[in-house]
Amino acid sequence: MRHAKSDWDADFESDHDRPLNERGIHSARLMGRVLAGRALAPDLVISSTAVRARTTAELAVEAGGWDCAIRLDRDLYESGPAGVLAAASMAPDVRSLMLVGHQPTWSVLVMELTGEAVEMKTAAVAVVETGVDTWSGLTGAEGKLVEALFPGDFAGSEWDRVG
Repeated sequence: MRHAKSDWDADFESDHDRPLNERGIHSARLMGRVLAGRALAPDLVISSTAVRARTTAELAVEAGGWDCAIRLDRDLYESGPAGVLAAASMAPDVRSLMLVGHQPTWSVLVMELTGEAVEMKTAAVAVVETGVDTWSGLTGAEGKLVEALFPGDFAGSEWDRVG
């Protein structure tokens, strides 16, 4: 999942501290409900430590009622795909894992894992099946893009009419 829309007009000291704007807050919550409603809630979320990514993860988990922990990993903030995969390879033995981070890494990562080009817009979720037995085998693995989900696709849906 890419972080939701951030607020460039807010008062923040560094890029790392940039918060979400109102649209971003709405989209993060919406995608949390969408993933729960489609039985795609993860068993664990690993998020970048950047405020906008961390807040996206927290809002999605809360709005979707996901029963999972959120772990923060600074390596998801300014790493390329190799760094993200290295961080993910350290995940515990869970069935499904969600990574929350940033562009352009997220689009490149989806392409490297699946061979599919997906523009990871704000709050977009790429559902990828990797076929690995453990997350430590993720580096170098090939995956299949199951679907790409975007907040705009669910505007006015049952998930958008909640709260």
